[in-house]
Amino acid sequence: MPKMLLLIKTLHSLIWVFFVSVILYINYCSVTGRITVFTWIAISFVILEGAVLLIFKNQCPLTIIARKYSNSTRDNFDIFLPNWLAKYNKLIFTTIFLLGFLMVLFRCI
Repeated sequence: MPKMLLLIKTLHSLIWVFFVSVILYINYCSVTGRITVFTWIAISFVILEGAVLLIFKNQCPLTIIARKYSNSTRDNFDIFLPNWLAKYNKLIFTTIFLLGFLMVLFRCI
């Protein structure tokens, strides 16, 4: 594996862990009712990430860069995740985020 691809995979994986943590934090806040300014900051981060994905036609910019270093057709060529999780990552975590976000909104009304 080229060094640059390894660097991209590592960075991509770290960013993924960050966003999964943020999404789980939003859900924690929604379940416990501990909704603070940090909850809204977390929600803003996820919405911003969603905007980036929309701008790049549903692809992470790191995936686009990683394509230069690999011709693999696997969904996890650019991240250290099992292939099935890389394939359904957006669907799974968008659903979890939306559930948490809707529960936060519900608690605020």
